[in-house]
Amino acid sequence: MDQISILPPPPQAEPAAHAHAESAIRVSLVHDYLLVMRGAERTFAAIADLYADAPIYTLLYDEQGTRRRFVDRSITTSSLQRLGADQSNFRRLLPLYPRAAERLEPQQDSDVLLSSSSAFAHGVHKPEGATHICYCYTPFRYAWDERAYALGEVSRALRPLLRFQLRRIRDWDLSASRRVDAYIAISEYGRERIRRCYGRDAAVVHPPVDTHRFTAGEPGDSLLVVSELVRHKRVSVALEAARRARIPIRVVGSGPNYEALSRYYPEAEFLGRADDEQLAELYASARAVVVPSTEEFGITAVEAQAAGRPVIAAAAGGALETVLEGQTGLLAKPDDIGSFARAMRAIDKLEFSPAHAMINAERFSVAAFQHRLSAHVTEVTDSRDGSPPRGREDGNNVRSISAALARSRARAARSHEGARTHEAGESRERATV
Repeated sequence: MDQISILPPPPQAEPAAHAHAESAIRVSLVHDYLLVMRGAERTFAAIADLYADAPIYTLLYDEQGTRRRFVDRSITTSSLQRLGADQSNFRRLLPLYPRAAERLEPQQDSDVLLSSSSAFAHGVHKPEGATHICYCYTPFRYAWDERAYALGEVSRALRPLLRFQLRRIRDWDLSASRRVDAYIAISEYGRERIRRCYGRDAAVVHPPVDTHRFTAGEPGDSLLVVSELVRHKRVSVALEAARRARIPIRVVGSGPNYEALSRYYPEAEFLGRADDEQLAELYASARAVVVPSTEEFGITAVEAQAAGRPVIAAAAGGALETVLEGQTGLLAKPDDIGSFARAMRAIDKLEFSPAHAMINAERFSVAAFQHRLSAHVTEVTDSRDGSPPRGREDGNNVRSISAALARSRARAARSHEGARTHEAGESRERATV
């Protein structure tokens, strides 16, 4: 077996009476790599808590990088673990991951292989007789939608080789998708990408946000951006819009664009990285939180609402599902600096209720996520073994929020149509940094 067991399986114990997970189902869990604790890893941690006895399989594991979050679990890695890769250099192993994923061998008596994947985990071969369900954050970006971005990160001499490798990985990725029995997307936007890339439909289960980490506070004068400082996060759009609106703005995060952005926007306050406690305080004291990029889901927008603050977000991707236009925030035309600047000037006039924003955020709590994921896993396994499907309770609150979302999308569409008419004679404005 070409894999490494980092921790021995825990001693056999009485099955825990979990509120959601079916103890009779034997589950094996797979995640791409466990090197840090960011959005996908936090989601996987909620999955791992749901299936507390399930063994974990991953390509690479860093106990300290994941803050010892999985230290009491049975973790098996690929043979690539021996190379000592970490978050700073794991991308160098890109050509090796497809084969390494296929050589991971989940527990053979598993009923369900539940993979958590934005790249290679969905390519793990399931045990005979098992059902493979993939919780898919996105089809592998570099192989499908961001090849140009990936090529731009390497020297010109290496681009032909990387282009060839990405083409091979894309072929492998499509082949791997055909071995998955059922996909779960993190948003309607993600569902459409899965359909476009893999030709597969998917249920939607929004990822979890630890909403209880946040409390409302006294808002200050500054807008807030929380993001990795990389080009595709479009932080420059938010900074240029704040400059034009003459509103102070703070930036939490770091990355390769830090120096360029801080030099070009000296009026902005760059705070670097923040820990969970600091971040909760920054959210609570923000005038509003700006999400300038198109996100598959967008945890930042939900965290802001959990802290009782309004959101200014690009009217695309997950924000259309998490932000209630005109109630918990305002939506701006993607990549349009003028549209974002107008939203920044208008945000103080919004009839905003912190309590309503916090209620909206609770739709994406860890408990809600675990309930929906467990229900869907049970539904898929029941349908494959011939059992009648079990009912799912949505509740009046979910239905009312869904109706509000539908109204929000309609208002956003009308607003953007009006903006297009108003700006018909203007050239499209974009950030240059």
